[in-house]
Amino acid sequence: MSDHHGYSEQDVQREVAELQAKSATAARIFDLRRIIGGLFVLYGVIVTIAGINPSDATLDKAEGVNINLWTGIGMLLLGIFFLVWLKLRPTPPATPEVTPEDVVGDGPGAHPGGRQGE
Repeated sequence: MSDHHGYSEQDVQREVAELQAKSATAARIFDLRRIIGGLFVLYGVIVTIAGINPSDATLDKAEGVNINLWTGIGMLLLGIFFLVWLKLRPTPPATPEVTPEDVVGDGPGAHPGGRQGE
C-alpha cells in the first residue's frame, strides 16, 4: 500500500490537481496585460479629459499642439490594445506534467493493474 501519514495516493493527486487549478486561476487574474491595459485606459481617460478643454498657457507651452489630448488618445489606444490582446489570446491553462510513472505500458515488465508495488 502507498499510505503515508494517513494520506492515500488519490488524496495527494486530488490535492495537487486542486492546487494546479488555483495556480492557473491566479495566473489569469494577475496577467500583466490586464494590469497594464487597465492602467493605460484609466490614465488615458484622465489625460484625454484634461486635453479636451486646454488653457492658452498649456497650448503655448506645447507650441500650439494639444499634447494632453494626443497623449491621452495614444494611451487609450495602447490600453485597449492590451485588453483586446488579453481577450483574443488568454493565458493558457497549465498542463499537468506527465511523469514516466503516469504512463502505463503494455509491453514486458508492465504490472497488472497498471501500478507497480501493489
